[in-house]
Amino acid sequence: MFDVEVIEDPAAAEVSLDPVRARLLAELAEPASATMLSSRVGLPRQKVNYHLKALERHGLVSLVEERRKGNVNERLMQASAASYVISPTALAAVQPDPAQSPDRLSARWLLAVAARLVRDVGALITGAAKADKRVATFAMDGEVRFASAADRAAFAEELGNTVVRLVAKYHDENAQGGRAHRVVVALHPSLKGEAGPTDPAGT
Repeated sequence: MFDVEVIEDPAAAEVSLDPVRARLLAELAEPASATMLSSRVGLPRQKVNYHLKALERHGLVSLVEERRKGNVNERLMQASAASYVISPTALAAVQPDPAQSPDRLSARWLLAVAARLVRDVGALITGAAKADKRVATFAMDGEVRFASAADRAAFAEELGNTVVRLVAKYHDENAQGGRAHRVVVALHPSLKGEAGPTDPAGT
């Protein structure tokens, strides 16, 4: 079971967005049968089974154990991940394109960049899983409180200049065997009541 799984298939995305099925995915963080889930979600066992089969067809849940209980075989299912992100690939025809109207001060452009990040990292995770490898990534998540809009603008300018210098220092267009990496730096207001990050870096 993964911590996070990226859904790339449009049909799987559609299945996962059904409110009942989303609830079942949440309940299946631990293995459970249709009978066990029936009492939790307030639906008949047959109805739960119907939804579980739809989720199973798209690889969102899988069988972990089958056992005999009375006159029936009880199937214990578990979700493929604790949480899910739907990739823009699932909406290929209308997915955001950061190359259109790039604007460092546009929140919508930031959203397009973030969508591309989900799409690309999702594809990397899928490929790495098939090859039984890890994806080399690095991320930082932090919070800064500015005294004024002027301070925020100065911070953004200095941050941008620093990143440009770092890229110029390490970028080697002609490096044999080298691999390009995308660098994304973002700054946006924190949501009120949002819990602050506990780990400043992750992979």
